Amino acid sequence: MKRETPLRWHDVMSYGLGDMANNLVFSMGLLFLLPYYTDVAGIGAAAAGTLLMTVRVYDAVMDVAVGRIVDRGRFASRHGRFRPCLLWAAGPLLLFNMAVFSVPSGLSGTGRLVYAYVTYALLGTAYSFVNIPYGSLAAAMTQSPRERSLLAASRTLMSTGALILLVLVSGSVLRGAQGEASQERLTMLTGALAVVGMGLYGACFLGTRERIARGTRRAAAWRDSLSTLAANRALRVLCLAALCALAGAGSSGASALYFARYVMGDAGHFPTLVLATTPLGTLVSVFLGPMLAARFGRKAVFLSGMAVAALAHFLLLFMPASHPVWIIGCLAPGSCGLMLAMVAAWALEADTVEYGEWRSGLRLEGLNYALFSLTRKCGLALGGSIPAFLLAGTSYAPNLAAQHADALNAIRQAVALAPAIAFSAAFFIMLRYPLSEHGFVNMVREIETRRLDGEVE
Repeated sequence: MKRETPLRWHDVMSYGLGDMANNLVFSMGLLFLLPYYTDVAGIGAAAAGTLLMTVRVYDAVMDVAVGRIVDRGRFASRHGRFRPCLLWAAGPLLLFNMAVFSVPSGLSGTGRLVYAYVTYALLGTAYSFVNIPYGSLAAAMTQSPRERSLLAASRTLMSTGALILLVLVSGSVLRGAQGEASQERLTMLTGALAVVGMGLYGACFLGTRERIARGTRRAAAWRDSLSTLAANRALRVLCLAALCALAGAGSSGASALYFARYVMGDAGHFPTLVLATTPLGTLVSVFLGPMLAARFGRKAVFLSGMAVAALAHFLLLFMPASHPVWIIGCLAPGSCGLMLAMVAAWALEADTVEYGEWRSGLRLEGLNYALFSLTRKCGLALGGSIPAFLLAGTSYAPNLAAQHADALNAIRQAVALAPAIAFSAAFFIMLRYPLSEHGFVNMVREIETRRLDGEVE
């Protein structure tokens, strides 16, 4: 594989800053949106679950449309095909994040629900116009498997840093607040995140470059693009595995605050659970992930991570809530396994771009990443809705300290059993992934040979 200059650490870390900004929005929705809708905005659990699933599926479809737009070069400039979107779409994204967590209390029940649908859909649309170009950027920066693993590790490190920052800040800002007090503090918090996010997107834009030339100069027709995606077995398998993995992560994340507040008996346990597990998972995935991938291959890393995560969450189902150490003892290895698998998945997604080009001659960074993002969002839509639908079938009452036994059991199933099943499914699906590390290197060499032959002709 021939490339003019290798990536520097500055390039790798700058790329990761983009996902730090993404995760300030993403984690707010994953961790706090369902509890916000049910316990602050006064939206019923079933209605909130339906809302989350419906809008996230809409977001997934929007990703494909944005991927097509990006591949056709609609936003291309002297700065590249993908990087300009990090600037012009970031402002609307961060402002819509503020709007989502600002449901007006004076509206009727129907009015609040309509407001929630509209603002969350607008947030998802803006997120697509930022995240699809950002994710596609990795395939345009390098074709080196090692460097792609480093880029994936960098985005994992930075996004986890955003999560930790968010949990620390939200823990102090929201502690002890309910009702209108929670609303005022959430507005202040999302406003501060908007300022920080703009700075991070700007740093990512300035610190990255698009280096890999496209193998085709023409804009592919929809029929050609769709046939290329349909023939991309590597992408199909990776997407299905990621859908299951993210469904498990979504269910666990959306139910974590409920678990701390009602099962463990104190919402103050929530920051402890996150901070005691996430940093460890990040350290393992960021520092060991690329090393393990270089030694055993990224597919093996994904499989190992999913196996560990599935076992850890299955054991969590039986841990007594009165022993936080035992809870953390399950969540910590589960976090390590999940993050290792996702680092491998981010790197493998970029590989599927070459696989599609090798099969068809079309290089579709935007649509490839859009389809990957679509399945991820569908997984999160499913997973994030699981706690809501489980709670809707119980005697759950918002803000009631002592919940009925059936509600507590539903929360346990959402935080432990559902993720264990989802992670196991991801493991078995990924066994069918067709690319090896050696096969990928040979494939890229063949693509380069075709390009040279085309230039000679």
